[in-house]
Amino acid sequence: MKKRVISAVVFLLISLPFVYIGGISFYFLSMIISLLAFKELLDLVTKDYWTRLVYYICFLFLLGSNIGQNNLNNILDFKVLSIVILILCFLQLLNYKSKKYNLEKNFFLIGGIILLACSFASMIILRNISLFYFIYIFLITTMNDIFAQFIGILFGKHKVNEISPNKTWEGCLGGLFFGTLISTLFYLIFINQDINIFILIFFTMFLSVVAQLGDLFFSLVKRSFKIKDFSNIMPGHGGLLDRFDSAIFVALAFIYFINFL
Repeated sequence: MKKRVISAVVFLLISLPFVYIGGISFYFLSMIISLLAFKELLDLVTKDYWTRLVYYICFLFLLGSNIGQNNLNNILDFKVLSIVILILCFLQLLNYKSKKYNLEKNFFLIGGIILLACSFASMIILRNISLFYFIYIFLITTMNDIFAQFIGILFGKHKVNEISPNKTWEGCLGGLFFGTLISTLFYLIFINQDINIFILIFFTMFLSVVAQLGDLFFSLVKRSFKIKDFSNIMPGHGGLLDRFDSAIFVALAFIYFINFL
């Protein structure tokens, strides 16, 4: 636990100035984090230098097409996406003899590149729109994670499922309650004091559920590849995907609800 706290504090001290300042410095940080997160997916599938290089270029191409935008309606450029998909599908033809990098893994990475590029682009655009929106989605994920773990340790008795054996229903409900409560209060104080409180609670609770499902989804990925963590870049947490798993899905969900809040 001590290592986990220290690691989180160090990460926050490094990243918070970039998040607060925004602009080019934030884009730079986002590019580094998103590339390292995508690397964790690539490490599961292929070590081939040229294959990885093509994927990195396509990922940056897809993510970079959204840099500087302040409009969530244009988050996905289908012209850019179509080029990326064509390149990655044709890339499989060059690897058709590979037993390790098969068609199934290729489609896994195509899905991964779209998921991560769209979610990190959503985070970047939300920060461009408002620092408080950005804080709001990370409050939801962080409070869910902290209180689910804390309450699960104290009161957890009923396991959720075998995907993530350490998760309990008591922890999930505790994370849902406090994640919704704290994030709702933040929204009311810093973003919009005139919003309908029941609508805000409903959407915040929904996003809290999404946060927990996102965490469960990446637990399923780890179980499928028989690994404990995506990497060891953050001691006590694992990899960046271990840390951003919930935020990836909350950011995608929030962009659809932002017009209602």
